[in-house]
Amino acid sequence: MGIPDHLTCLLRNLYAGQEATVRTGHGTTDWFQIGKGVCQGCILSPCLFNFYAEYIMRNAGLEETQAGIKIAGKNIRYADDTTLMAESEEELKSLLMKVKEESEKVGVKLNIQKTKIMASGPIPS
Repeated sequence: MGIPDHLTCLLRNLYAGQEATVRTGHGTTDWFQIGKGVCQGCILSPCLFNFYAEYIMRNAGLEETQAGIKIAGKNIRYADDTTLMAESEEELKSLLMKVKEESEKVGVKLNIQKTKIMASGPIPS
């Protein structure tokens, strides 16, 4: 995606050796290594996740495809919220499968429980 090597190195160093513990009703867990994700509360986290989202959408072909309804030439997304729009149910299924496949390739899992579908069309007279 054209990210300069020195920035990639900086981010690797920032995330290297990250550890966490979890507070529960019974105390805290032992410390463990964090192997995935972005740091919660870090001001860089939304931008870093947007890099993943952009990579996923490009590899799913949603930037060049004729599928979907274009709004300013793009599908709508920010951080982990994405809106896919299509002209038909079949087209929406195809878009969703492309995004799911590309997401899984980089370790991002779609949360089906949070997925919503809204249908709209012409208002009958």
